[in-house]
Amino acid sequence: MTYREARVYLDEMSKYGSVLGLDTIRGLLRELGDPQDDLKFIHIAGTNGKGSVLAYTSMILSEAGYRIGRYVSPTVVSYLERIQVDAEWIREEAFARLTDKVRDAIARLEEAGEPLPTVFETETAIAFLYFREMNCDLVVLEAGLGGALDATNIVKNTVCAAFASISPDHLGVIGDTLDEIAENKAGIIKPGCAVVSAAQRENVSRILKGRAKDCGCSYEEADPAQVDIMEENYRGIRFSYKEFRDLHTHMTGKYQTGNAAAALEVIRILRDKGYEIPDSAVKQGMEKTRWPGRFHVIGEKPVFILDGAHNEDAALRLRESVESYFPGRRRLGIMGVFRDKDYERIAQIMGPVMDEIRPVDLPDRNRGLPSVELARTLEKYCPCVRDAGQGSVESAVEAALADAGETDVILAFGSLSYLHEVKAAYDRIREADEKRV
Repeated sequence: MTYREARVYLDEMSKYGSVLGLDTIRGLLRELGDPQDDLKFIHIAGTNGKGSVLAYTSMILSEAGYRIGRYVSPTVVSYLERIQVDAEWIREEAFARLTDKVRDAIARLEEAGEPLPTVFETETAIAFLYFREMNCDLVVLEAGLGGALDATNIVKNTVCAAFASISPDHLGVIGDTLDEIAENKAGIIKPGCAVVSAAQRENVSRILKGRAKDCGCSYEEADPAQVDIMEENYRGIRFSYKEFRDLHTHMTGKYQTGNAAAALEVIRILRDKGYEIPDSAVKQGMEKTRWPGRFHVIGEKPVFILDGAHNEDAALRLRESVESYFPGRRRLGIMGVFRDKDYERIAQIMGPVMDEIRPVDLPDRNRGLPSVELARTLEKYCPCVRDAGQGSVESAVEAALADAGETDVILAFGSLSYLHEVKAAYDRIREADEKRV
């Protein structure tokens, strides 16, 4: 099987959607020799910030000399980005070879009349095989949807269950209220593991603490009051947290120190468990951490930012960052979003702080909200909605760059799923501009 053939195989599988539950992946992994049982995990759940907590934690541990697997979704730059070891993406050859192995296992299940896995379960199995093959010391594992019934929750050897900020999202799928969503995500807590959380709303904290107590786990929550910010702008943040002094991150956004504090609490717990993580590794890991699509600055003059703010909480944090970092500057937006998200609320939050917004169609036309519909919503909140009905990401990026002055700010936000197209369009346009010069 070639890499292209592997992708075609998985793309065909993705047409059948997703199903929550662990029975099917349990059967698939058993057929593959249960590779996950030979690994240890830091399991991360949450609504916003999971990827950032994962990125900080894994980079610091890699800098400390451990071999660290990463499993993330969704991806922004490349499909291969979802499976990494020490921040290096899985190679096409390895991905194709392991996909072939999993396909054979699925064929045996089908022959035996067993339930067949979803694409996410299949990708998760491929990741576990790769991490075992690479002899990872720890795997930092991002839950896909929720926690309790997510395919990643098949793991047993959880060293630490970590939680980024939890807020309403996927309503009606993993819960109808914030309490139900928090209870679902708390399902990743395993008996005896350590539990770490970013600062949470009171009811969410109560649920996480209760689950931790029931499982005989320690519980530590990051304390925003102990974050000391010395310097902050859209290019980076210099800060201290508890015993960790004078750290610098290139990952910006008003919410980012909260994610960093949660990751540092994970590091503190691991130190208590005997992992050797010197201060130099913490400082270097924090400095080297990058995470595409999270207040990600890809250009200057004009400043061009990508941010996957696809729910109310993320949009509120994005607005706070925009107003703080760019007071008085003209702000041009590009927005694309899935139809199953609360796009009305996102538009209500972001529309008033943008001078204009261009709605676009997403690559996934089945889930994406058509740009013409999004335009009608944006017109209620934003003073100027441009190019309604055109929908092309390329044309939106080109028009925004042509319209923007050097001191203006362009912000592409909404679903993470289209930000790679924005970045690719930006790079093509800038490269063409350089050649003309």
